[in-house]
Amino acid sequence: MKNIFNFSIMLTWLLLVQISCGKETEKPLPEPEPKPSGPTPVQFSKPSYFPAPVYDLSKNPLTEEGIELGRFLFYDGILSRTDNIGCGTCHQQQAAFTHHGHDLSHGVDDKLGTRNSPSVQNMAWNTSFFWDGGVHAMDEVPPVPIQNEVEMGERTANVIEKLKKTPVAGAVKQVDYPKMFKAAFGTDEITADKMMKALSQFMMTMVSATSRYDYHLQGDASALNALEKEGLSVFKQKCSSCHATELFTDHSFRNNGLPPNRINDQGRYAITLNESDRLKFKVPSLRNVGLTAPYMHDGRFTTLEEVLNHYANDNVKPGIHESATLDPLLKTGTKPGIQLNASEKQSIIAFLKTLNDEQFIRDKRFSDPGIGTSL
Repeated sequence: MKNIFNFSIMLTWLLLVQISCGKETEKPLPEPEPKPSGPTPVQFSKPSYFPAPVYDLSKNPLTEEGIELGRFLFYDGILSRTDNIGCGTCHQQQAAFTHHGHDLSHGVDDKLGTRNSPSVQNMAWNTSFFWDGGVHAMDEVPPVPIQNEVEMGERTANVIEKLKKTPVAGAVKQVDYPKMFKAAFGTDEITADKMMKALSQFMMTMVSATSRYDYHLQGDASALNALEKEGLSVFKQKCSSCHATELFTDHSFRNNGLPPNRINDQGRYAITLNESDRLKFKVPSLRNVGLTAPYMHDGRFTTLEEVLNHYANDNVKPGIHESATLDPLLKTGTKPGIQLNASEKQSIIAFLKTLNDEQFIRDKRFSDPGIGTSL
C-alpha cells in the first residue's frame, strides 16, 4: 500500500514537472502596441498645380484638434469686446469668406471699417496680409482685427482671460476652451501664441481649388463652355500680368487708377511711408470673385461689369486716375487703362465666374460649429 502511495506522489511530481517545462517553452505573447497619445497629426496637401506654400508648417504642424480649436475661435464672438463679433462675422462662408453686400464691414457697436473685407482662402500661399500688406506672417493676422477699435475693439490679454473662464453658463453653445487647448497642445494653458497658431491651422485648411476652372485644368474638356474658354484666353492676354499663377494674384501692390476715396486712403504708403507706394493696394486673388461683391479695397464697385469698365476706362466717370504711381501696365495704350471691347469684357466675366468654388463655400469642415457670429 505504501509503495502505491509513493508511486502516485512520484507520478504527480513528474506531471507537474512536465507541465512546468511545457510552459517554459511557450513563446511569450507580443507586447501590446502603445496607444497613440496627444493631438492627431494632419497632413497638409496642396493642389499639384499650385506653387509651394510659404507658411512654415514645421513651426505649427496641423492636427485635428488644433484645426477644430481654430474653427471654434474663428466663429466665436468672445474674441470681441462685445462678445458678438467673430472673424466669421465679416468673413462668411457663403461669400467665400468675405462680407457679401457690404462695401465696408460693420464691427463692434455697428461701427464702420475703412476697407472691404478680403477673402479668407488659400492663406498658406500669402506673403503678406490686408490690403496694405501691413502684416507678413499669418500667425500675426488675428491680433489686428481683435485690437482694432472699429472691428473687434478688444485686447488680446482680455480674450485669453475670457477663454480661461469657459464654459460660460447661459452661453448659446457651451465651449470648454481649456479642454480644447489641452487636446490641441497637450496642456490646458491658454496663451496668445497658442490661440494664434490654432487660428492659423484652421485657416491653412481653407483651400479653394474645386471650381470648374480647376476641373478644366485637370483635363475635363466639358468643364468650360466656348465663351468661358474664350474669356480665359483674353484673360491670359490682358489680366494675368497681375492676377498671375493658379492663385490669380502675384501678391504685389499696385496703383490701379482708382481715384482716392472720401477718406483719402493712401494704401500701402501708410505702412512704408515710401512715396512710390502711394495709392497702391494688394492685388487680390480672383478665385471666387463671382461670390465676393462688392469689389476693390473700398467696395466701390458692385458688379464685375463696373470693374472691367473701370479698367477699360470706357466712358466711365471718373475714369482712370493718373498719378505718379499709376501702374505702368495701365499706361501702354493711347489712353490709360486696358484696351477691352464689349465682347472681350463679356467673355472675361464669363470666365471669372468659373472660378466660383461651390464645394468650398459648402464644405462643413469650414462651417460655423454653432457659435453663431455669422450675421
